[in-house]
Amino acid sequence: MSLQTVARGAMTPLPLEEIQQLSAVFGLVKTDYVEPVDDKKLITDAISGMVASLDPHSQYFDKKSFKEFREGTSGRFVGVGIEITQEDGLIKVVSPIEGSPAFRAGLKPNDLITQIDETAVKGLALNDAVKRMRGEPNTKVTLTIFRKDESRTFPVTITREEIKTQSVKGKVIEPGYAWIRLSQFQERTVDDFVRKIEEIYKQDPNVKGLVLDLRNDPGGLLDAAVAISAAFLPENVTVVTTNGQLAESKSTYKAAPEYYQRRSGGDPLRRLPAAIKSVPMVVLVNEGSASASEIVAGALQDHKRATIMGSQTFGKGSVQTVRPLGPDTGIKLTTARYYTPSGKSIQAKGIVPDVMIDESEEGNVFAALRMREADLDKHLGSGQGEEKKDAAREKAREEARKRLEEEAKKPAADRKAPEFGTDKDFQLVQALNQLKGRPVLVSKTLTERKEEKKEN
Repeated sequence: MSLQTVARGAMTPLPLEEIQQLSAVFGLVKTDYVEPVDDKKLITDAISGMVASLDPHSQYFDKKSFKEFREGTSGRFVGVGIEITQEDGLIKVVSPIEGSPAFRAGLKPNDLITQIDETAVKGLALNDAVKRMRGEPNTKVTLTIFRKDESRTFPVTITREEIKTQSVKGKVIEPGYAWIRLSQFQERTVDDFVRKIEEIYKQDPNVKGLVLDLRNDPGGLLDAAVAISAAFLPENVTVVTTNGQLAESKSTYKAAPEYYQRRSGGDPLRRLPAAIKSVPMVVLVNEGSASASEIVAGALQDHKRATIMGSQTFGKGSVQTVRPLGPDTGIKLTTARYYTPSGKSIQAKGIVPDVMIDESEEGNVFAALRMREADLDKHLGSGQGEEKKDAAREKAREEARKRLEEEAKKPAADRKAPEFGTDKDFQLVQALNQLKGRPVLVSKTLTERKEEKKEN
């Protein structure tokens, strides 16, 4: 066997002995396994396992998942319209997308999906679950739902349709004060953001305070995060830096059009009112704010442009680059870490708010149940010194689980979490108090979360 291929950029010969071992295993499976195995499946599974073993965000894309990934960043796809995660081997609903078939069918956050059509979900990879729920428009899929707080299992048949995720919401809450919420950073986010800001200033040209709501925003496209940061920052200041092995991974992104504008259409921020650069601001974040959200919060915090309020963010401070392997397959590979303008790594730590605010008047009852980067298996370290394990984390989770069980016994009307952007949104009320110079109910229990030791 002659192997002249070298690793990209490093000019390191591939390890011949290990490659021969891989080839030997391939041969043994082909000849000795109980039944014939497809060559392509063996190779793609080997690639998938190799990439997935690196960290939770690196991933191999086959033809279908590559198409779905592209749809996800564009903000359009055909499916049922839910954001999902994994919990105890099952698929958990994080949130139904407003107006989607799943939303109309009554699916709720924390619902567990136990079966997709005839396929049991236990042990199914998250990507495989997504594949089974997506499909062609006007086709049906039956989800079997376990709703913990009602202790019941029931089927829901949903008709798939094209989902256009609306990543920007906003309104004038009261004269002089506006709220704008980003639920994701997609290709359309910046244009939608500009339109929403224009609407707000048309309705109230004398905005005295703005709340930028990034709670539960899982992130998305880097250029969209740079653009949203640039909307509020002085021109040419640093928004975020990246560092990795490749020369192209060592980059500085600034608040200037060349760092965020797409190939056509010029600067998408040119229509924004000038007042946006100086309006007093609060940015709301929580444990569900990740990646691109943390870039925006970190940039606005380091440049002292806004007061960051809420709870410490998720801590996904790594950059993923998509490399095509052919016309319709590819890999998403972690290639760098993000650093805020002052040089702090976001990875496995997140952004620490200037003012810690509980999620409700009763405190952060369920915050400990939310996953963070440091909770993920094989998570990447920050690269900035030893990470320390927070021993109180599991105890807090256990207490939160007990509170959740107690909460589930209450009537549905009493336990419904208030929708973001309403007058019952405790954190938003505190953000408005901050902007008005009124007293803020600061958390008595939230403290800065230290980096947690990476488990090998």
